[in-house]
Amino acid sequence: MFYTIVGTQWGDEGKGKIVDWISSKADLIVRYQGGNNAGHTIKVDDKVYKLNLLPSGIINNKKCAIGNGVVLDPWALVNEIDNLKKEGIDVNCDNLFIADNTCLILPIHKLLDEINETSRGQNEIGTTKKGIGPAYEDKVGRRAVRICDLKYPSYLKQKIEDLHRYHSDKLLAQNLDKKLSNYFDELLSMADYLNSFTVPMWKMINELGSNNKTIVFEGAQGSMLDIDFGTYPYVTSSNTISGQVFSGTGFSLKNNHKILGITKAYTTRVGSGPFPTELKDNIGNHLGEKGKEFGTVTKRKRRCGWFDSVLLKQSIRLNGVTDIVLTKLDVLDELKEIKICIGYNIEGKEYDYLPSEEFLFDKIKPIYKKVEGWQTSTAGINNFNDLPKNAINYIKILEDLMESKISIVSTGPDRKETIDIFETLLKI
Repeated sequence: MFYTIVGTQWGDEGKGKIVDWISSKADLIVRYQGGNNAGHTIKVDDKVYKLNLLPSGIINNKKCAIGNGVVLDPWALVNEIDNLKKEGIDVNCDNLFIADNTCLILPIHKLLDEINETSRGQNEIGTTKKGIGPAYEDKVGRRAVRICDLKYPSYLKQKIEDLHRYHSDKLLAQNLDKKLSNYFDELLSMADYLNSFTVPMWKMINELGSNNKTIVFEGAQGSMLDIDFGTYPYVTSSNTISGQVFSGTGFSLKNNHKILGITKAYTTRVGSGPFPTELKDNIGNHLGEKGKEFGTVTKRKRRCGWFDSVLLKQSIRLNGVTDIVLTKLDVLDELKEIKICIGYNIEGKEYDYLPSEEFLFDKIKPIYKKVEGWQTSTAGINNFNDLPKNAINYIKILEDLMESKISIVSTGPDRKETIDIFETLLKI
């Protein structure tokens, strides 16, 4: 059985907890896109783990993999592994595998990211400035350094020199060329260690699939940050929807594949970009405080707003979602009235989808449906019938609007605080 975990909104939906929960019976957990701009927080008993590159299953000492769709910062990876080791989590070449054709993020990419974002002025995208975008640009431009290149020092040095030469004009214009130290030796010193993890991922993963192993594909960010189908240009630099699993890992099997759409019971977004249901009032502040809405990577306060069923219905179709996982229901516990966006009005015309034209984003006026809150705690409940009547009603309304079943409800950050309505995950 194969499971793909995708965020259906703008990220921060709680994917890490669900991957951690489902991974206990999985044979392999795979990251297939993004970089260390992603942030997954996992709470196990009294311990909290924060991951950026490593798949969440590593906390369970499961076999994990980083696919070729990821751009990999070697320094960030080594640092993350070292931090986990301090927490008693061992990461080694028996439980971590990296696709040998994975492209690397180098120090030059971080500088370019900074230059690009600064040059946008007030129209900044809100990038994490971790070099993700420029690394993907060099990958598409066929200039990238790949992890397999680390095996050949002279070839590696030539590729780095060629890369610097290509970007020299931009660096010189910003007087940033001197900020780049000679990191070749540093990279070379990590080469043997990094290559101890590398494998021809496409081969390994298809063999596992053909032998009926359970594989979980872990997405980063959210579907509405997809480079093609998100709120362009306020998006990330990779494809975040479920279809990226195939090109981001080399996996080819499509049968027995469940796609779990992780969906927050309200909506959040970090950084710039359109947000039709955003609340800039006391309720928005309440959601942020109760939901502890601060970015795992950036530490920036997340913007908060009402649930947007228009956005969700679109995301479900783009991903081919088979099961919805509703997270952070407990954050709505204290609200007397809750609103759900059921449509958009743009200059007098109603839309049942988010249009592609970016100049229309600021003109969107959400159409709301009001529902009664439950004003009692749902935190930690793990039986669906124990939920308050109005909370169950809220879930059923969301299902009707999204035309999709909610199979799992998360009522807190811990593994145990989960309602598996149809035993979706227990059937693994």
